[in-house]
Amino acid sequence: MPLELRELRWAITASQHRSLRQAAETLSIKQSTLSRRLRILEYKLGVTLFKRTNGGTRPTIEGQEFLDAAQRIVDQTEAMTARVKNRSRGESGRLTIGIHTSLSAGNLRATLLEHRHRFPDVETHLVDGLSDHLISDLASSAIDVAFVAEPNPRWSDKSLLLWSERVVAALPANHPLTGRDVVHWGELRREPLLVSQRGPGPEFHKLLISKMGGSDLCPPLRHDVVLDRLLSLVGVSWGILLALESATGAAYPGVTFREVHDAEGPTRLSFRAYWREDNCNPSLRPLLDLLRERYPDLSATPGTD
Repeated sequence: MPLELRELRWAITASQHRSLRQAAETLSIKQSTLSRRLRILEYKLGVTLFKRTNGGTRPTIEGQEFLDAAQRIVDQTEAMTARVKNRSRGESGRLTIGIHTSLSAGNLRATLLEHRHRFPDVETHLVDGLSDHLISDLASSAIDVAFVAEPNPRWSDKSLLLWSERVVAALPANHPLTGRDVVHWGELRREPLLVSQRGPGPEFHKLLISKMGGSDLCPPLRHDVVLDRLLSLVGVSWGILLALESATGAAYPGVTFREVHDAEGPTRLSFRAYWREDNCNPSLRPLLDLLRERYPDLSATPGTD
């Protein structure tokens, strides 16, 4: 006859109290009910689990061996149940996130740190890449969510408008433009521009062309390296680099940051979160809820979700 988990728990409680009356009170059942269920359990096993005397109830040698095994089964079952519940609520598991900007400062860094604080059992895997590459990874379900600067016309599924970041110019410390509080786009026309083939590098080059037109611009110096490598090149006067303010959280030798302005003030790029509506990863929903919590005004904007 199969054993019930409830029977194991009741037998364990009886052994802990050494009194059927006290054990029954703990379980909120009648003493007669507990006594009857223990005898049924003994009948199923074909062994006597408890010695019943006027002084109380004590496990037999066989009973103690059974109770030790029963405790392990109950502990493993409860742990497995907790893991399954946490997984279904998105409180554990794995989440793959595509990123498009630096994590040295800014909203993305703060959001990921808050998510890690709230859900420490979620294994977060970060993927860096170009906007189009991240969108392709989303479409193929290689990643769960992507944080990308500027709207991507290739994506027709779910997205959420989040925050905006100011565009900054990373300049060699001895560059004449470091003497100004801000830099205007026209002042960058003849500057050698370092462009990363990763992250928002292509967006910056398009932005430069849109602000000043394509004529008289220095050919971009393209490199397939991450941001910190290019910032090191800026420090040795290899060229200048356009970046977002989230890149200013770390210090780089010989590099000075200045905001880039046009006639209307600081130039900003907006960030969105992109994901698939049919994504069934439970760990994604808590992250999306966190984003709506942190950026409620923008997330309520019509057409952003």
